[in-house]
Amino acid sequence: MEQQVEHTVIRFNHCHKDIFCFSVPEQCPSCAEELRGSRLQEAPVSLPSPLTNAHKTSCCLVVAPAYNNQDTDFDGTSDLHTGISSTKGVVFNYTRGGVRKDHTGWERCVSVPLVRPDMFPLLAQWDQYLERFAEGPMWDPAWHRFDQDHHNCFSFCLCFINGVLAVEGRSPLTRETFTQTFILPKMRRVSKYTTLYQNIQKHQYYMVNRQDGSQEDTMGQPEAF
Repeated sequence: MEQQVEHTVIRFNHCHKDIFCFSVPEQCPSCAEELRGSRLQEAPVSLPSPLTNAHKTSCCLVVAPAYNNQDTDFDGTSDLHTGISSTKGVVFNYTRGGVRKDHTGWERCVSVPLVRPDMFPLLAQWDQYLERFAEGPMWDPAWHRFDQDHHNCFSFCLCFINGVLAVEGRSPLTRETFTQTFILPKMRRVSKYTTLYQNIQKHQYYMVNRQDGSQEDTMGQPEAF
């Protein structure tokens, strides 16, 4: 999965429009007025990408396009692959050949933090838990065969998460609960951002009517940006 160079998406306001682009144009694409700093209602702001480098994260569930879809992105059609990052950014992920420990290849992914920064005892043991879990017979191809539907990369991640919850004395999560609560909100944000980014690539900008006093609930302004 090659890392792609991305432009930064910026948003500025003019003539009651929120305008998204990669750089502020010389003229407003809505009213054609010349744009200077004094003519902008507010300073342009950059929108952070929802995609992160998993190797610079720690203790996260990470989601990326599957290995057999390296030429695709988060387009809603490609298969997805999941893993768990160590405290050093090594991504443990289950494949047909067993558990991989990837130091590269997860530079553009969705990250779901699993541990709060103040959970020091768990942070101190995270890597030990992860190594021990990955060596278990459940993930050894000689004992259990990878199954696309029932024994896959997500099974590995959810089993590990529930194992940690058990050690912490907390209730396990079902696949449905974890997906609905933690993964889908992130994926929806990625989908909105990707659509916005592709619109800017195609048309140089994207505009929506500005709603005074509130953030726009539009494709161009996803929640939590």
